[in-house]
Amino acid sequence: MLSEVLHFLINIIFSLFGIVLIVRAWMYAIRLHPFNPYSQAVLRGTDWLIQPIRKVLAPSNRLDWPSMLACWLTALVYLLLTVMLLTGQLPSVDSLLALAVTAFLTVLKWTFNLILWVTLIQAVLSWVNPLAPIMPLLHTLTAPLLDPIRRILPNLGGLDLSPLVLLVLAQVAMMVLQHFTFSLFGV
Repeated sequence: MLSEVLHFLINIIFSLFGIVLIVRAWMYAIRLHPFNPYSQAVLRGTDWLIQPIRKVLAPSNRLDWPSMLACWLTALVYLLLTVMLLTGQLPSVDSLLALAVTAFLTVLKWTFNLILWVTLIQAVLSWVNPLAPIMPLLHTLTAPLLDPIRRILPNLGGLDLSPLVLLVLAQVAMMVLQHFTFSLFGV
């Protein structure tokens, strides 16, 4: 019972922190204004980890490499803790490469999970409260993902099916990644 509770808490804490790091990288890629209150919360909550990494690894023009490395390290620690909790021992040296690849796949799962939730929240708010204060932020985050889909889909007047297509694509991607992750490392 205690190990299940610990596994649940580790999963929640590390997944949420990893997703916040992905949001930070996403904000950097789309050039979201850093003085936005939501941006400030993300930056302040992750600076303790990102700033030391930035001294070693600089971000590029569109990619925030320190945030992505920090997210991968978060996934790696999460998997190490999970293995230690479930088996009672550290993983063998032979499985470290598989663990590193699984950490990368975990970051991808977190990314698609974030895409799914941001798109779903934006879609629901667009029906319920399109003038909600968070809507401009959600639109800025999802526009790079939804605009290419909108260009492909036929124009149905006032009916925008691009969020539905993105939700389905994100869910399929998460299912495929979950299969790969489980077959690779059993997590």
